Amino acid sequence: MLINTKKSFRKTKKRMLDAYSLTEILIVLCIIGILLLMVLPNQTSVIGQAKAIEAQAMLNQVYGLEKSHFYRHSKYSSNLDELGFEPELTVEEGGQAVYKIEIIEASNDSFLARATATSDLDGDGTFNTWEIDSKKILTEVTKE
Repeated sequence: MLINTKKSFRKTKKRMLDAYSLTEILIVLCIIGILLLMVLPNQTSVIGQAKAIEAQAMLNQVYGLEKSHFYRHSKYSSNLDELGFEPELTVEEGGQAVYKIEIIEASNDSFLARATATSDLDGDGTFNTWEIDSKKILTEVTKE
C-alpha cells in the first residue's frame, strides 16, 4: 500500500506546476511598456540623425554627378535626369526614401542641390533640409 500512495502522490505533484498567474504577467508587461515609453523620446534624435545620413549620401552623389557633368560640358545642370541621378521613391510614393532631392539653381560656375524630408521625423512641424553646393559644402539648413 505504501507504494501505491507514493505513486499517486507523484502524479498529483506533477499536475501542480509552479507558474505565473495572468495578473503577474500583465503587470510585468505594463512595467516593460512604461520603461519603453520613457526611453523612446530619447531615441528620436538618434533616428533623425540616422535618416539624415540618407540625405547626405544622396547629395554627395548629386555632387559627384554635377562635377562629372561640369567636366564634360563646362556647366552645371539643373536637371536630375540629365545628370543620370535616379531618385528613389519616397515613403509617400510607396518607396523607402525619406528625402526628396532637387536642384535649386545651376549655372556655368555653380550649383545648389537640396534634400528635404518628406515627413516630420520628430513631430515638431519642421522638415529637415540639407543643401550642398559646387564647393562640396554640405549644410543642414533646417534642423530636425
